[in-house]
Amino acid sequence: MEQIFFTLPDLIKIFAITCATFVLAMIITPFWTEFLYKNKLGKKIRQTGFDEKKKAPVYYNLHKHKENTPTMGGIIVWVSVIIITLLFNFNRAQTWLPAFALFSAGIIGAIDDILNIKKIGPNGGGLRFRWKLFIYLILALIGALWFYFKLDWSVIHIPGGNYFGLPYNIELGWWYIPVFIAVFVSTAFASNETDGLDGLLGGVMMICFAAYSVIALAQGSIALSAFCASITGALLAFLWFNIYPARFFMGDTGAFALGATLAVVALLTNSVVVLPIIAIVLVIEALSVVIQITWRKLFHKKVFLSAPLHHHLEALGWPETKVTMRAWVVTAVFAVIGIVIALMGRG
Repeated sequence: MEQIFFTLPDLIKIFAITCATFVLAMIITPFWTEFLYKNKLGKKIRQTGFDEKKKAPVYYNLHKHKENTPTMGGIIVWVSVIIITLLFNFNRAQTWLPAFALFSAGIIGAIDDILNIKKIGPNGGGLRFRWKLFIYLILALIGALWFYFKLDWSVIHIPGGNYFGLPYNIELGWWYIPVFIAVFVSTAFASNETDGLDGLLGGVMMICFAAYSVIALAQGSIALSAFCASITGALLAFLWFNIYPARFFMGDTGAFALGATLAVVALLTNSVVVLPIIAIVLVIEALSVVIQITWRKLFHKKVFLSAPLHHHLEALGWPETKVTMRAWVVTAVFAVIGIVIALMGRG
């Protein structure tokens, strides 16, 4: 019989931390909401596509009524989690890196949100895509070098590989660095692309972090499991105000922070192979953008009425809440599948 790596007190601690973060986020929210409305920190709806030149009339017409809705609501999530992490003095070895990713990506995203609010940048939309990419590549490089040189990490685990004649672990050597960077940046940007409808990203990420809390718990990484549970609690409070009709938007400060942190957690638990399964909605949304951009450049035509996919479904006439709820359902189903696969052959 396989060894159990956690105890009842561990479960109680994780549950208590989840509740504590939820309560703290609920307390913070009214004050932050008042600040956002009082200072008119509302989002500007872009009128151009991803190339920052061509008009995007479908997207703009679908969302122009949401212009000036307060943004940067994601700050509630990462501030609450950081405070609880500091108060409970989590295991630094397990939580320092994801906490750093959450905080640093959140700050960078907040700067971009402020530029958008002030109508600074291309068409008043904040930082150019190339500058965002460059900044997050640098952040990813820092994390990759830390993992490789400080933690001596260069292995990717293949869940259940021994059952299918595959290696249990793959030694990547220095190739681990570019793999880390690719996972970090792609997850961060996929998260940002998914943040487009009321409650969409918040619900999807809540399920993803809950799944990784289970995986970390099964591995005996109690502090990391509690950290993921803390994010889950904060997102639950966030969703109370962000579901349709949203009182505020998450903003880049929340979307990039959550995506970057999810990537780090997946790498820390050495279960990055199942990340595309658990975060299947992020993968689909990101792929729809890549397909749209590639097709337009090659054939000067659109595959989707609007990208990412959730905007295409909106344009087809799907109610916003229907798109959001179905994304949650899909994420929940694939999260369970991902957990099962991640725990296969664990040893």
